[in-house]
Amino acid sequence: MYAPVTHILALTTIVRERTLPAPGQVVVRQGQQVRATDVIAEARLPGKYVLLDVARTLRVSPDSADRLIRCKAGDTLKAGTVVAQGRGGLFPRLVRAPRDGRVVAAGGGQVLLEVAGRNLELRAGIPGTVIEIVPERGAVIQTAGALIQGVWGNGRIDTGLMISLLENEEEVLDAARLDVSLRGSVLLGGHCRSADTLQAAADLPVRGLILSSITPDLIAVAKQMPYPIIVVDGFGRLPMNTAAYKLLTTNSKREVTLNAEGYDRYTGRRPEIVISLPAAQELPEPPAVETFAPDQRVRLRRAPHMGAVGTLVDVLPRPATLPNGLRAVAGKVRLENGEQILVPLVNLEVIG
Repeated sequence: MYAPVTHILALTTIVRERTLPAPGQVVVRQGQQVRATDVIAEARLPGKYVLLDVARTLRVSPDSADRLIRCKAGDTLKAGTVVAQGRGGLFPRLVRAPRDGRVVAAGGGQVLLEVAGRNLELRAGIPGTVIEIVPERGAVIQTAGALIQGVWGNGRIDTGLMISLLENEEEVLDAARLDVSLRGSVLLGGHCRSADTLQAAADLPVRGLILSSITPDLIAVAKQMPYPIIVVDGFGRLPMNTAAYKLLTTNSKREVTLNAEGYDRYTGRRPEIVISLPAAQELPEPPAVETFAPDQRVRLRRAPHMGAVGTLVDVLPRPATLPNGLRAVAGKVRLENGEQILVPLVNLEVIG
């Protein structure tokens, strides 16, 4: 059975293809050294059209909506401009322009808005050497170092000196622990449960934040932060897994790169922490998938041992009956505390 793999490696070769979503211009050359934040390709994304259904939003007839619409064809609108306002009530319904644009047509209870195109800059994402140019799209970049993959990121990229605030895997990061001495650094924190903590990090400002876990209600806030945030283990109150904790804390005060791009199940892309390190020789790239086998280091993905790390002792040759009465393909896992448990293989991922 194939096993999903999360890379938590002390030293490996890292090769990443970085490409634009549309044809553009590549601005680097093969053999060039790049930093994670360097622009390697640029493109102009075309504009698109947005249809605002004023009648439906205001719950009136199309003729009534036309009398409430405040713009006409040819008008240029800024994002947030009131396009139409309902009548009556203490808080009347509003229809606003979602982005800057130009009104193409207005009538029949609707407004057609042409949204302006935008320039897109593609950044390297990791520091390294450009080993291949993808014409009109981007480049392939290679480096060597430690690699830690997370489960969630807020889409930003930056580099900085990593400072560890962790004393154990279950540490909670509070705003009170953030002071001016941490300005400009990448912080290795624990669990985040407060929006005040994220805002305090932005006010310093920091160059990035590595968290073990985060409460789900903070996701929207985290997406708005101007620095990269990578969640290593998941949502809710989860400690940092021991493999990532040991690797990150032993590399404290080293330069790290955070590429907090979102997880994409189709391309395999996921948020990554890269610590560039010298390698005496070129190491093989780690595999994206593996087959479950004894002696593999694994992490559990479901309760009651979610996030725990252990060793796969044996893969049972036939489906086993679990404590809940279900039968599933399973394996015996020895946890770090010595306890041995039976776990469905679908609830495991290989760490390597």
